[in-house]
Amino acid sequence: MSSEAIGKKDLSRRDLLGLTAIGTATIAGLATLGGSLRLVKPNVHFEESTQFKIGKPENFPEGTVRVFDDKNCFIFSDSDGLYAVSSICTHLGCIVSLTEWGFQCPCHGSKYNPEGHVIGGPAPRSLEWFEINQDVDGSLVVDSAKTVAAGTKYIFT
Repeated sequence: MSSEAIGKKDLSRRDLLGLTAIGTATIAGLATLGGSLRLVKPNVHFEESTQFKIGKPENFPEGTVRVFDDKNCFIFSDSDGLYAVSSICTHLGCIVSLTEWGFQCPCHGSKYNPEGHVIGGPAPRSLEWFEINQDVDGSLVVDSAKTVAAGTKYIFT
């Protein structure tokens, strides 16, 4: 025997399997502990509010047209009241443009009349109209999560 082999013990198959089992159990325990600690933190994704203020009623005289690009919404004021129309095309979600005859989708050519009803193109349904209410401080609030029937207008009081 050489001097290097003296004092070294060969690792038997049984010892190797035992060490492997201990390592596997340790890894499984750590994974379980990590998963348990993850349960403490809620999995919540905060979304932007669907309600947004557009201003006071006196800021919308008859004939006013305002575009809220960040909210994907058009606000119109006429002699009957105030109404909000979505600027999201009902075909594939592109943003429509305001034209002299209504709205048009620049992507696929859908056309809508001034009330948002489809007059051409692949769009399956009309543009959505959003609910408008007045907040306690007197400002107008549009709720893009609440759709109303086309032609529903907020009447100034």
